[in-house]
Formats: sequence, structure tokens, C-alpha cells
Amino acid sequence: MAKEFNVPPVVFPSGVNANLPNQRRAPASAPTFQPSRPTAGLGPNPNLPFMSFDIGSAQPSSSFSAAPVFAASTISSGSFEDEPPLLEELGINTRQIWRKTVSILNPIRVNSNLHEDADLSGPFIFLMAFGLFQLLAGKFYFGIILGWVTVAALFVYVVFNMLAGRSGNLDLYRCLSLVGYCMLPMVIFSAISLFVPHGGVVIFTMGAVFVLWSTRVCTQLLVELASGGEEHRGLIAYACWLVYMLFSLLVIF
Repeated sequence: MAKEFNVPPVVFPSGVNANLPNQRRAPASAPTFQPSRPTAGLGPNPNLPFMSFDIGSAQPSSSFSAAPVFAASTISSGSFEDEPPLLEELGINTRQIWRKTVSILNPIRVNSNLHEDADLSGPFIFLMAFGLFQLLAGKFYFGIILGWVTVAALFVYVVFNMLAGRSGNLDLYRCLSLVGYCMLPMVIFSAISLFVPHGGVVIFTMGAVFVLWSTRVCTQLLVELASGGEEHRGLIAYACWLVYMLFSLLVIF
């Protein structure tokens, strides 16, 4: 006779298939990892000495402040008053340009001492004004004017030094400055020609007067400022007359 054994019943948890007896099941209550928290008031965790999240414990440094501090010597109220004007820093002396312009307006008595300090600011203004008046007349001559002035100054420079010989001390920069300043009568002639009919005797007469004006002033300045030209005043005047005659033809025709 077979012996009977009492087998206790097997109870499966909910959601597990009873037909899979060999399936491994996770424990019903698995322990979860919970990092240890420091006790309030005891400071940071000693196990992590390089990490500290206690913001309130940091004290502000005494070497820095909320607002930047500038030295008193860096910004001062009188620092900008001592600065020279911008035009003087660029080498443009407006008073000197005005005095030279006024001296050109008097062809009988020209103050050559004012033109000892050569500059190109005044000639550039006169050339731009001359080109502007020609533009109002319907002629775009800006490139021609600048090119002719450069060639004219080089021509006068070569002629003067050839006539003066070794005693001549005229440099090209001063020559270009004098030729440019003496363009002022041509600028006035260009402005007046806008209101005078072309092709008549009046415009030619006015052109001759302004050419003689520029020639006289330029010749006198060249002779007085550069040595060696007093004996050849007539030839120097002829070279200057050729230069300003070309500019007058730009206005007439």
C-alpha cells in the first residue's frame, strides 16, 4: 500500500503565472537605496569633503564689493579740458587757413610770412569748392582738377629749381601748398561764371583778370619764400600764368 504525504499548498503572488514553476521571482520587498542625509546643524557629510552645498555657510569675501571701485586719478573733471582740439591733433589749423585766405584776397600786399608753414588743408578745400561750382555748371571735373594741380605743382617746382640753380630751396610740398592757395581767385571766378553768359567778351575779360590775380600772388609768394628766384621773376610768373590759364579754360569752355 502506498504511503500518502501531506504536501502544503503553494501560493503564488498575484500577476505570476502558476504554470512556470522554474521562473525566478524578485523578492516582494526589495530594499531601496537611500543616501544618508546629514543631520540638521551638523554641517556637510564628512564622507564627501570636496562637495559642499551649504550656501548659507559661505561668508562674503572682504576683498570684493558689489560696486566697482575706480581710482580717483583715473577719471577727473579736467582731463578732457586739457585735450587739444581734434582739428589741431589732425594738423588742421583753421585760424591759420583763414589768415592765409584773407592774405590771398589782397593781391597788392601779400603777407608771405603766413605761408611759411605749408599745409594742404586749405588747398584741398579750394579745389573741392572749385569742382563743386563746376558741378553746378554741369561739368564733372573733380578728377581733372586734382590731377592738373599735382602736375602744375610739379611743373612749377622743376622750373623754379632749374632757374634758381643750387641756391634754390623750394620743396615740392611747399610748392603744392602755394599753388593750391592761389587757386582762390579761380574759385571766385568759377562761382561768378554761373551767373554770366558764356561765349561773350565779359567772361573772357573776367577770366583774364582772375588769371592775372592768381599769377601775381603765386609769383610773389614763390619769390619771397624760396631763395634764388628774384632774378627770374618774369619766367616764374610766366610758368604760373600757364598753370592758371588752364584752369580758367575749364571755367570758360
